[in-house]
Amino acid sequence: MVDNHSYSFFGQKVGLIIQSALKNEPYMFFRLIKSKNDGSWEKPSSGEGKVIKFSLEEIVCIIRVLNKEINSWSSYHTFKDSKTQISFKWENGEKGKLWIHIGSYSKVLEYAQFTILEMLMKHILKEKIEFATTSSSFKKKKHDKLSNIIVQEEVISGKNENNNTNEDDNGKPREVKSVIGSIKKETIKALLIQFDNGAEIWIPKSKIHSGFDNTKNLVQNFSIDSWILSKNKFIS
Repeated sequence: MVDNHSYSFFGQKVGLIIQSALKNEPYMFFRLIKSKNDGSWEKPSSGEGKVIKFSLEEIVCIIRVLNKEINSWSSYHTFKDSKTQISFKWENGEKGKLWIHIGSYSKVLEYAQFTILEMLMKHILKEKIEFATTSSSFKKKKHDKLSNIIVQEEVISGKNENNNTNEDDNGKPREVKSVIGSIKKETIKALLIQFDNGAEIWIPKSKIHSGFDNTKNLVQNFSIDSWILSKNKFIS
């Protein structure tokens, strides 16, 4: 078994990417992007596209549709006061095509595609049931939560390895935001971080005020200067 999975279903207009970063995390992601009028595709790194995080319970519901136990399943996701309608439905009650609607994005899967999706999601669910529900995974989450609290306290007190003060270069109070993401690429001076909303942003290491693990695709917490997140339209 491996830690991460990624598989894409692309058509002429809409692409669907299935992602699971860690087998000990009780969720997975569906990422959708559209083809633009000029023939290019939306770029997640520019905040384009749509990303939805599905819990273990929701994965089970989706698999029920893929198993053809039920004809459809729908739900709502709320993020920052924005509601996204989600549905998985067999076309007109027939079992030949599966329609996936997530917000304004719609993707239809043919037999080979929904068969692969069914097998992939069953495999991912089996992994996560084994590794994301064990006592060791809960201990890890508790440790991560405690580590995050320590990091935030160090940032507030000015005791972190990247900056020994809680003030910026102009002597003003530094505003730092704790966010969740994973490292996709690294240079000497910066990290390309994919955040849990799907956005990918290059962040200078000097603007990261927490320790981090260099392992690629490892979901972890980062304490980052708020202004650089705002500049990249990650926060308003």
